[in-house]
Amino acid sequence: MNPFAIRLLVAAALVLSVATACRRDGHPSDPRGRSGKPQILTTTGMLADLARNVAGPNLQVTALMGSGVDPHLYKASAGDVSRLARADLILYNGLHLEARMADILGDGRLREKSVPVGERLERERLLVAESDGKTYDPHFWFDATLWLDAARVVRDEMSRRFPQQAAEFETNTARYVAELESLDREVRKRIEAIPEPQRVLITAHDAFRYFGRAYGIEVRGLQGISTASEAGTADVENLAAFIVSRRIPALFVESSVPPRTIEAVQQAVRAKGFDVRLGGELYSDSLGDAGTPEGTYIGMMRHNVSVIVAGLSPADLATTAAEAAP
Repeated sequence: MNPFAIRLLVAAALVLSVATACRRDGHPSDPRGRSGKPQILTTTGMLADLARNVAGPNLQVTALMGSGVDPHLYKASAGDVSRLARADLILYNGLHLEARMADILGDGRLREKSVPVGERLERERLLVAESDGKTYDPHFWFDATLWLDAARVVRDEMSRRFPQQAAEFETNTARYVAELESLDREVRKRIEAIPEPQRVLITAHDAFRYFGRAYGIEVRGLQGISTASEAGTADVENLAAFIVSRRIPALFVESSVPPRTIEAVQQAVRAKGFDVRLGGELYSDSLGDAGTPEGTYIGMMRHNVSVIVAGLSPADLATTAAEAAP
């Protein structure tokens, strides 16, 4: 083989080696990494589950926040910022849920590919935060009919950005919406089984107002809609007096909020001569562990309803409701 041919083969081999390394390391020659799929990055696990249901297998969906993480207090790490920069589409809740990430998500380099899902919903259906009368309560996912609207927002955004897969997104969303409509009917029926005087849900922070409005249950939170707010002694005492006056049987802790605040209310109630029990743990601002039923939105909602019904119903009704649960 002549020297020119040898040099040509060596050059070709070097080009192939560099290209292979770039693909392996996820460098700009392969911006989608090993999977070769468009990368969808969400802030919360709820949005990741929704996005997976809409996207199907042809998009790669991951969440920044894992189980038990409080999105109100979450600060993005340097690694998170890099992941956000590499994503093809960013889905976040908005409505100030991810308050400590606002500057990053609003950055000009990320703004065009970032979608605040909650802020795309009809404002008439959102609840105004009681604290200032101007901002909206971000916990809209606790109304399954609002969550199916969120699925349509995500479908439309994915279809706009990945039009070649629009038909698949439409089919997947129709299936998921039907599941959410069934879930909505199921939750409504199960909450109605609780005797009306006992339909009072008391938790650490005010995350369940949409749930209360949708399913006919009174909701009280010790803190405001954000866990960043602080509850004082007067807040604890006022809530304890309410519990005693209404003879509320149970309080509920939240997976993403330390239990000490609710335990303080329980102690204040007992000091007033009434015994209120802890009715169990609810998922509020995060899903359960991946790979468990509670690691999905529908599984999380069913878990919460089972815990609420068991905690607030007389023993015979709670047993019947638990046996009837999916």
